[in-house]
Parts: sequence; C-alpha cells; structure tokens
Amino acid sequence: MSIQGWTYLLVGITFSLYIGIAIWSRVGSTSGFYVAGRGIPPLANGMATAADWMSAASFISMAGLISFMGYTGTIYLMGWTGGYVLLALLLAPYLRKYGRYTIPEFVGDRYYSQTARVIAVFCAIFVSFTYVAGQMRGVGVVFSRFLEVDVNIGVVIGVGIVFFYAVIGGMRGITYTQVAQFCVLIVAYLVPAVAISWQMTGWAIPQIGFGSTLIEGQYAGMALLETLDAIHRDLGLPEYTGAWVNGKKNMVDVLAITMALMVGTAGLPHVLIRFYTVPNARAARWSAMWALIFIGLLYTTAPAVSAFARVNMIETLNEKPYTDAPQWFKSWEETGLIVFKDRNADGLIQYSGNADKNELTVDRDIMVLANPEIAKLPAWVVALVAAGGLAAALSTAAGLLLVISASISHDLLKSFLWRTMTQQQELRMARFAAAFAVIVAGILGIYPPGFVAQVVAFAFGLAAASFFPILLLGIFDKHTTKEGAIAGMLLGIGFTAAYIIWFRFVVPTATADQWLFGISPEGIGTIGMVLNFIVTITVSRFTPPPPIGVQAMVEDIRSPSGSRDT
Repeated sequence: MSIQGWTYLLVGITFSLYIGIAIWSRVGSTSGFYVAGRGIPPLANGMATAADWMSAASFISMAGLISFMGYTGTIYLMGWTGGYVLLALLLAPYLRKYGRYTIPEFVGDRYYSQTARVIAVFCAIFVSFTYVAGQMRGVGVVFSRFLEVDVNIGVVIGVGIVFFYAVIGGMRGITYTQVAQFCVLIVAYLVPAVAISWQMTGWAIPQIGFGSTLIEGQYAGMALLETLDAIHRDLGLPEYTGAWVNGKKNMVDVLAITMALMVGTAGLPHVLIRFYTVPNARAARWSAMWALIFIGLLYTTAPAVSAFARVNMIETLNEKPYTDAPQWFKSWEETGLIVFKDRNADGLIQYSGNADKNELTVDRDIMVLANPEIAKLPAWVVALVAAGGLAAALSTAAGLLLVISASISHDLLKSFLWRTMTQQQELRMARFAAAFAVIVAGILGIYPPGFVAQVVAFAFGLAAASFFPILLLGIFDKHTTKEGAIAGMLLGIGFTAAYIIWFRFVVPTATADQWLFGISPEGIGTIGMVLNFIVTITVSRFTPPPPIGVQAMVEDIRSPSGSRDT
C-alpha cells in the first residue's frame, strides 16, 4: 500500500476514534462542559495534559528547530520542560484548591475586580488565538503532504474534526479524546525514532543512539555529534554543538527565550484549566507528575530525532543531481515547503551556509514528518507519523478553543453581561462561542503569522508577560491589590504584543543590534514579565490593601488543611 493509502487508513481510524469518544462523552451541564465534572482520574488527566501541552510545535516543529539551530535550538526543549515544572510546583495545586471553572474567574475573585477579570479574559483569548494559529498551520502542513490536498483544505478538515468533539463533548469529550491522541502521538514519535536510531547507530534507544557512533555511510565510526560538526564546517555553517558563535543566537537572547518559554508555560490558560478537572488538589499534584513523565518520553527523544534528520537530509541531498533527487524530496517540493533554485545551472543541489551560494530552502516544520521517508522506512511508519502530527495539533487546538469558549460564555456573558442566564442557556452560549472560536482558528491557520514553533513562542511570551506574575503573586502575596494587577497585566501584554508586532510585521528584517538588549520577539516576554512584576508590586504598595475576605481566601488556598474539593 502507498504512503497516501496508509495515511488515509490510519488518519481515518484515528479520526473515527476521536469522534466516537466525543459522542460517548457528550455532556449536558456547564460543569461537564467546562471542567469535565471534576471527575477525571490523575493518570488519565496526566495523559490528557501531556497531549494538550505537546502541541504541533512539540511534535512537528521543535525537532526541526533543533535540527537547524543545533545547540541553541534546545532553548525550546529546556524552556518548555522547565516551565512545566514551575507550573506543577507553583500554580496547579493551588488553583485546583481554589476550584471554580476558569483562570479569569480566579483573577476576578482574587483581585476583587470585574475589570481585572475582563482584562484576564482578553489576555486568555489573545494568547489562545495566537497559540491556535500554530496548531492549525501544523494541521495544514500534514494534510498538504500526506493526503495531497491544498494546505487550506487541510486546515478546514482539521477545523471540522475539532469543531465536532469540542462543541459536542466539551471538556469531558476533549479530555478522553486527548488521552487517545496522546497514545497516538507518542507511538508515532517513538516508532520511527527507534527504527532510525537502530539503522544509524545500532542502538534501539534513541537517547543512547544520540551519543553513539554511526555504523554506516561515509561517516561510519564517527560520533553522531562529531559528524554533524564536521558537516557544518564543510558547509560553512556554525558548528552544530557550538554556542555563542557567529551565526547563532547570543547568550542574552537564549536566556530570554528560555525564560519566556518557562514562565509562559506556567501561565498558559489551556494547561492550567486541565487541573480543574480532577477531584482535588492531591489529584492535581499526581496529574502533574504523570504528565511530566509522559512529556519526558517525547522531549528526551527530540534531540536524537533532530540529529538523525539533519545527517540524513544533508547526506541524501547535498551535491546530488536534481534529476536524481529522491521521491520524498519531489513530494515535499510540490507542497512548496522545500524549494530548489539552481543558481549556477550545474544541475546539482548545493546546500551552503553562504546565502549567495545556497540553492536549497527547507521549511523547518517538515523535518520530523519527512524523517521516516528520508530514512526509507516502511510506508505505514510514514503514515503513522502523519497521524501523530495531526493528533498533537488537534489535541492542543481543542484545549485552546475550550479556553476561548469558557472565557466568552462564563467570564463575559454569565458573570458580566447576562447574569440571569440559566445553566442551559450558558451551555448553549458556550457551544456557540466554541463554534466561533473554531472558525477564527481556521482563518488563522490559513493565514499564519509564522512557522509553527515561532508562532507558539509568541503565545508563550504573551502568557509570560500577562498571566504568570498575576497568578504567582495572587497565590503567594496576599497584599497584591487589584490596581497593581490591572496595571501589571495591561503593561505586560501591551508591551510584549507591541514589540512582537513591530519586529515581526512592521520591521521584520531587523537584526539583533536593533532589538532591545539584543532580545528577539520570541524572548521579549521575559522583559514583559519583569515589567509586570515591577509595576504590580509597586502599585500594590501605594494602594489600599485587599479586603480581609480576599486575604483569607489566599491563606486558605495555600493551607493544606483548607483544601476545597468541590
């Protein structure tokens, strides 16, 4: 069977599974729609959280970034995993003890202000729509190559699937769908990684193969990373393992991006809301532990996948006649994600670090998806990776869309604009809001503002600058006031969004010398976070303290004996 045939089969089976779960888990109450009735077991919630968090950026784009950036690409690896630890230790258990449904609801109650709640709603929607744009692009990339349909049509298909199980099943449907999606994506990631590691190094464990020697080809007997350094030197590129060298990011930018990704992870509303679905704070801690284990399976494998893909791609293409290019190259070329321009008309594909001589442009988002084809693995493995990429993108998209839905229906309509609505009316509005969010997500997928991981990095920066300081201070500093929180959120997200828009859309060709402190738009969330902290704390010290009841609520959230399991 061909790759396309296998892809139709496996994608059809997995999509049918997701739809079946949505029908089985259909909800009829707002509690079921928003927080799955708070009845999700920790193990299942850990799987769902891992799937929710490991988006298309993790599955499709992260290894591609590391593959091209080398050592400095690990900022994504360290930032995202480190951020999850922050979330598990500093936020998740306390927010579960607080209870309720949404992050803006916590902000509104903790800062005794509807204005603060509305600003938090705006931040949640802005961050979520930015993030979901990357997921929809990931869906389009997979469909355009493996099902041989237009990228835009692929996005529309993905939107239709997410629409069904997000609108029908709510959080309960999304949770159990994400459990299935985690199983699909982790198998899809590990199977080709194990096969390629065995093929190239003789080790079936990719993490060991990453540090081993190659057993075939012109570099047989050399260590994998030593080989990559040699290849990069020959091509005029910075060494793969090099740091703080010309052609790579500077130390300040690397630290800023890593920090923005870490605190952004801890402030992402679609991840935080997952901990509202378990019975109590203890279950939230266990969920966090299981999620970290499941996330680690993919994240410790990604560097090996990156290195394998880099070696295979260069060995397969560089200095080879274009007329003899392998089938995988021609297939991806049709999508426009690989471009060859024969600058010297010699008919050879020449990949070079010199921009004037380079004839090959490769979209970083395709490296994981193309890797099995480059390594000549069976067609069913290639199709499995496609199904995994779709599972990763759709699982995160669904969680983000529910955050948007809850923010609109519960935080804006029910609590602010239409307080007399019944539970059934609220549920209906939640589904309408989810449908609206799905349509907007589709439009953003068709017109994305960048490649997958870059767009996701912007979302993390926005979350770092808006939510993290307010949530952390709201839990651990009972003296933080509403005036401080409002000022901090507005400045943090306003500054960060303006910086990203300016250097991404207005002056996209700006160099590091023109950036503030040499920090790129992907890392500017760190500065936004610092500004948020400074303004929030300063304003809070010059405004009246929070009411006694609010201070008591903060004490109760932090007290182990005060756990509220409802």
